[in-house]
Amino acid sequence: MVYKSVVRKALFRMHGGDAERVHETTLGLLAAASPVAKVLKRGPKLERTVFGVTFPNPVGLAAGLDKNGRALPAWGALGFGFVEVGTVTRHPQPGNPKPRLFRLRDSDAIINRMGFNNDGAQALADRLDRLGPLSVPLGISLGKSKVTPVEEAVEDYRASLRALYRHGDYFAINISSPNTPGLRSLQDRGALTELLAGLDEAARGLAGAAPRKPILVKIAPDLTDEAIGEVLEVCAAHDVSGLIATNTTLSRDGLAPSDQALAHEAGGLSGRPLTERAREVVRFVSRRTDGKLPIIGVGGIASAGDAKRMLDAGASLLQVYTGFIYEGPGLVRRINRALAP
Repeated sequence: MVYKSVVRKALFRMHGGDAERVHETTLGLLAAASPVAKVLKRGPKLERTVFGVTFPNPVGLAAGLDKNGRALPAWGALGFGFVEVGTVTRHPQPGNPKPRLFRLRDSDAIINRMGFNNDGAQALADRLDRLGPLSVPLGISLGKSKVTPVEEAVEDYRASLRALYRHGDYFAINISSPNTPGLRSLQDRGALTELLAGLDEAARGLAGAAPRKPILVKIAPDLTDEAIGEVLEVCAAHDVSGLIATNTTLSRDGLAPSDQALAHEAGGLSGRPLTERAREVVRFVSRRTDGKLPIIGVGGIASAGDAKRMLDAGASLLQVYTGFIYEGPGLVRRINRALAP
């Protein structure tokens, strides 16, 4: 409660309420604290193995919060069982014009149109080389560079995969952000078939005699059941290891009346208004695949109850982002304690 009554209020007032500047300041503090993070006490052991990777607990940090891997040692110390960095692109890019990050406080939600702002795949690889082994598994989210035409997307993703393959425990293929023009068209059957075939070939070449590292696909919550079914068929044909459900939504349903003034802002919505839809998608995928395709459930998880319901819907692992912003670091430990036997 101290976080919500004191710390969060201070953070939300910092920098005149500029959400992105507060994000960067907080990330900088976590990065500075990373050298001592390894001595902090970890949460309960809830070890599980999913798509061949062993996770100390099922609660992960979603992509987008630490895009460039600046504070990686700190996340394990805060109780996370894994971290997903990115979304990273082949080419460095500044992202969309500012302002591009908006808090909808009464809805416990965020709208962002960041546009994959990141230092590029090679810069992330260099940082990970310097950092060395991590205490928790690392997922790497790959996206398309804005300067790359959609018809050249396959090689764009393959180049990022080649640069980062040795570092990731799994790779998330982000084809569902609403903030890069044309990106969501890669969820269509033909484009997705070409992309996954190219990435599977590249990954097997990089793996050599070893098993290929897991490749997951991240989908939008705005897809129809029919469209999700087509995605699942393509994933099955190309040995996709799992699905991440879901990304942010273009819908503005469920916003508090006091937040309607921000509803017109372009970008993806995350947080509490997405809770039910994300869980519906997870349940649909689980049933359609007879529970055989591992799912990382993400979207509107802001309590231990939300986490349990997402797992009951069929998720094997969880990710949080907006809930972490609104509830603070204690959220991760509360979820893990609630999941402990």
